[in-house]
Amino acid sequence: MKNYQRKITLADKTPIQLRAMNRKDRDAVLAFAKALPAEDLLFLRVDLTEPDVVDNWIANLEAGNSTSIAAFDGDEFIGYATVHTNRAHWTRHVGEIRVNVAPAFRTRGLGRVLISEIFDIAREQGLKKLMANMTVDQRGAQAAFRRLGFVVEAMMADFVQDAEGNYRDMIIMSFDIDGHSQQVDAPVKI
Repeated sequence: MKNYQRKITLADKTPIQLRAMNRKDRDAVLAFAKALPAEDLLFLRVDLTEPDVVDNWIANLEAGNSTSIAAFDGDEFIGYATVHTNRAHWTRHVGEIRVNVAPAFRTRGLGRVLISEIFDIAREQGLKKLMANMTVDQRGAQAAFRRLGFVVEAMMADFVQDAEGNYRDMIIMSFDIDGHSQQVDAPVKI
């Protein structure tokens, strides 16, 4: 993944460079996050405007717990897609996908490309199930994941508390890379 690079062209003919994110992108990520609208910051799982949080993300990249693609318009960092894994034995086959795109590049196909690319990387890493968490308000994100075949697994009421202290429902979507488990119809034993 370290050598991952790809050039794409959006529908409006804007050339975009995709590449593996690394330590050198730290300040660009901070600038990207600080330029996001306040409403977007409410939905981030972690506060990417905080240097320590970005440093932790980079540490996860270097430890192999996360893989991230960075998107650039020229020298400007305009988005990312990440697949994060948990090394716990019973969930080592599951990856969580996280995606964010600068407002000026939304509805132009960049988010869909980033999701598709990180999906392919997750498959190459041998992951069997992919998850994506979002609030019910994030309809565009839900639509992008549905187009890739993700389905809603659960809705958790008042699960997310935003930076302003408001509670929101969270949707958990998933995609089984090898198809549904053969255990789906088996009776649950407790």
